[in-house]
Amino acid sequence: MNKTFELLKTLIAENDVLVSVHGYEELAEDGIYIADILNNAAAGIVIEDYPEYHKGPAILLLQKDNTGIPIHVVWGIPKDKKRPAVVVTAYRPDPKLWSHDLKRRLKK
Repeated sequence: MNKTFELLKTLIAENDVLVSVHGYEELAEDGIYIADILNNAAAGIVIEDYPEYHKGPAILLLQKDNTGIPIHVVWGIPKDKKRPAVVVTAYRPDPKLWSHDLKRRLKK
């Protein structure tokens, strides 16, 4: 069980969420709706964990949008805080950069 993911799921369920400016830009660029991210986060799979990230603990989550298309979302919690859940960025993973299951980065 991932401690950061468990806390994020609780915060998302409580609607205690903030989307970063960068997150909004990436969402718009890839045509991802905030509702997709919020509605499908709990079913996501943690593919990378950054517990010691300098801005606070974060995870890279493999989620799906409301149509079932995979998306990657970096969620974080501000350093030395317990809330809110922050959408750092979200994007549609490039299959040239990720394994077939979109869970592992490919080496260049």
